[in-house]
Amino acid sequence: MTRRQFNMALGATAVTASALPAVGRAETPDALIAQPGLARLAPADYPETRIWGYGGTAPGPVIHVPQGGRLVRRFVNDLPQPATVHWHGIRLAKAMDGVEGLTQAPVEPGADFLYDLTAPDAGTYWYHPHRRSWEQLARGLSGVLIVDEAEGAPEVDRDEPLQISDWRLTQDAQIAEGFDDLHDRAHGGRIGNWITVNGTPDYRGTAHRNERLRLRVVNASSSRIMVLEASGFDGWVVALDGMPLEAVEPLGRIILAPAQRADLIVDVIADQGEDAYLAMLDRDGGYQIAAWSVDESARSERLPAPEALPANPVAALGPLDTARTADLRMEGGAMGSLSGAIMNGQMTSMRDMAAAGRVWAFNGMAQMSETPLIEVARGETVRLAIANDTSWPHAMHLHGHHFRQVLAEGTLGPLRDTLLMDRGATADIAFVADNPGDWLLHCHMLEHAAGGMMTWLRVT
Repeated sequence: MTRRQFNMALGATAVTASALPAVGRAETPDALIAQPGLARLAPADYPETRIWGYGGTAPGPVIHVPQGGRLVRRFVNDLPQPATVHWHGIRLAKAMDGVEGLTQAPVEPGADFLYDLTAPDAGTYWYHPHRRSWEQLARGLSGVLIVDEAEGAPEVDRDEPLQISDWRLTQDAQIAEGFDDLHDRAHGGRIGNWITVNGTPDYRGTAHRNERLRLRVVNASSSRIMVLEASGFDGWVVALDGMPLEAVEPLGRIILAPAQRADLIVDVIADQGEDAYLAMLDRDGGYQIAAWSVDESARSERLPAPEALPANPVAALGPLDTARTADLRMEGGAMGSLSGAIMNGQMTSMRDMAAAGRVWAFNGMAQMSETPLIEVARGETVRLAIANDTSWPHAMHLHGHHFRQVLAEGTLGPLRDTLLMDRGATADIAFVADNPGDWLLHCHMLEHAAGGMMTWLRVT
């Protein structure tokens, strides 16, 4: 048995038979190969950019799987460093979650691993590395994962994923090095100077007036918070982080933290000869990132407003007043008050933390702790009180589950897998811990996670 055959066998047996159906011996799963490649990220008068990509492209292929169906991919690592794949937002078996050191060993260069999972929830998800993710994502490793509704899919003329990526490029259109930059870690993360949609800087399509589109918008950046507005469209937000809203909301300004997604159903209302477009807003104003040239009408009048998408099978919360609770306090970063935190079992000064690349802490711990933040039995309702005692926003992502924010007077926010928290903010999130395993909870500003913002919880 070769090393590659051994790794494939190990991956196939890591999930229990009760969690997933058995892999037939005659099946040959599709390969998902992480490898260097070239991408046309900048205009034609610049060189192509050297990237790392799934299949050598950036972004990687859009993967479709039916709701309740199996996703089987033989991940092959043809990169010069170890890697894994995390299937972001999918409520899957622990062994398939792709977190180095917590759910699996990293896949070494030249080796492979069999990912075999089911997709219980329809919606828009994505996949990316979870080993040196702050570097590997910034080099291009990501792709959109769509779980198609088993029934009740909305009536649309077209379904378009829009993966928005943030790149830091040099003057010759190459990816800038310096992935372990301490300034990035201590501030807002690695913010790029170049935006692409589906791998192109000038994403443009065509559309018909009164045509109805489903736009699946994914913030696939390392750290950039994206503020988006649409023009020439009228429509609705129907899902966030893959989970349908209980009632559709009118389309307005959209704020997406890194890793967050929004499903939009929009009607083209721009006149023939005009553009409908999506714009990104920042401190210097707004700029167009995707456009559709509008031609003749698809129909004489608009379709009726859509109904809410079918709910996904997420367990309803139990009583919050008897939920298991834990507190999580974020500390550190530039302009913060953290003077030191625990590293390697002892209190360490901020100076020595910074020398080791750690500038953030959860509950006074600047690295993954040996014990979980909380350990609960399967089926218990959990309530986490999170406080952002820093000068920077953070995007808190929980693996293996979706949660709701507990709002004023006990009302509940929509199901999410990532929560954007502004500096100085507090938030309570609640979820049913119905997925056994060890699950990561971290900031999805990936430089912040690398700098100490990671913890985990255990569901027995």
